[in-house]
Amino acid sequence: MLLICELSVQREMGWICLDLRHLWLMIAALQQFESIKQANAPFVSTFTVCQTATMSFSGKYQLESQENFEPFMKAIGLPDELIQKGKDIKSISEIEETGDHFKVTVTTGTKVLVNSFTIGQEADLETLTGEKIKSVVHRDGNKLKVSLKGIESVTELIDGHTIVNTMTLGNIVYKRTSKRL
Repeated sequence: MLLICELSVQREMGWICLDLRHLWLMIAALQQFESIKQANAPFVSTFTVCQTATMSFSGKYQLESQENFEPFMKAIGLPDELIQKGKDIKSISEIEETGDHFKVTVTTGTKVLVNSFTIGQEADLETLTGEKIKSVVHRDGNKLKVSLKGIESVTELIDGHTIVNTMTLGNIVYKRTSKRL
């Protein structure tokens, strides 16, 4: 979620985009603004929130790093041979977002996994094991959340360039970080 804030400075308008995950930036900006006002500088004393927006997931992303790949894949039942083949492959994810509709294509070596869904509506989603499961994907700001057969998945667009997908099964947390191409 981005806040676009307006500062009036000697009849000139300046725009600052602040990411809510970096709230300290907003606090620092407000403190700096207040200190300038107290120094009787010729600034107009307005600081207003004028618009909120979410970032678009659309784009291609390449896997940069992953944590707990092997334990997670064993826990969901993938054979050791596939786990060994897949652990060093840098998958490519392509996300197409049109309003509330998403198409996610993940290419890992020769395997291609495609899931299409609309936020808040039940959809058939394919799991990492190839099984199709009916589930509902929810959006919370820049996060997509879904539960699939005991796996809680949260995909978060961090800064417009980085996607972090965290999948939790029991006490195993599998984390994938991908960067926009």
